[in-house]
Amino acid sequence: MPSLKDLKNRISSVKSTQKITKAMQMVAAAKLKRAQDAATAARPYAERMAAVLANLSASAGASGPKLLTGTGSDQTHLVVVMTAERGLAGGFNTYTAKLAKQTISALQAEGKTVKVLTVGKKGREQLKREFESLFIGHIDLSAVKGDDFSESAITLGKSLTARYEDGEFDVATLIYSQFKNVLTQVPTAQQLIPASAPADTGTVDLSGAIYRYEPSEAAILETLLPRYINTQVLSAMLESSAGEQASRMTAMDNATRNAGEMIDSLSLQYNRARQAQITKELIEIISGAEAL
Repeated sequence: MPSLKDLKNRISSVKSTQKITKAMQMVAAAKLKRAQDAATAARPYAERMAAVLANLSASAGASGPKLLTGTGSDQTHLVVVMTAERGLAGGFNTYTAKLAKQTISALQAEGKTVKVLTVGKKGREQLKREFESLFIGHIDLSAVKGDDFSESAITLGKSLTARYEDGEFDVATLIYSQFKNVLTQVPTAQQLIPASAPADTGTVDLSGAIYRYEPSEAAILETLLPRYINTQVLSAMLESSAGEQASRMTAMDNATRNAGEMIDSLSLQYNRARQAQITKELIEIISGAEAL
């Protein structure tokens, strides 16, 4: 049985941990509000961009740019795995990495050549043991201040476009965690290249009007598609950031509560041990007095 000193030290240690988890919860809550606002503000632009792409794609048909029509093959796949730079966020990184592992394994089972590009340290760490030989690059987000992911998104978007033009892959899939609410973040796999609007994207209502494009639909798409890819990457980064803060806030809240329960349990154990020691000492004193 632990001594009174050991119990007292454990209670002190758990209290210190509780203070840390409570502080992290409050910081995550403050960051969540900003991250959620940024993710919500980016959605209308991304949705509108997807709707415009859907309209132009329908007009351009099979004569569209390579970024839209593809290479004619789907043998080589690039899987872009987007996670957080830090842990202590519950299962946030684990669930995203799990979907990435399932996607990679399924593609390999089909005989596809798979390459992996990681965004965020935690996903790289979780995939490293099984798929390190597939890694071709990494995007570090540790230098990002707040929710200003624009530079990182443009860097990643340009890298993907350049690699695709150089023939390094045929299909690029982005795996990230989509923010739904504080308690729900959904790991999502989205095809980035060849670019295609999501199935639930509504087209722009032209109200019966006939548009003539200058210089042409294909030329407009040549300019629009790289921006569309950058927009989708930026939107995914903002969604992932909001999901990370929400998951961390929830995890730290649970940790704070668990620490409180542990403190109560250890305090009860300490009081019982202390009472038992006092009782034992009283018995010894009384027994000694009676012996005299």
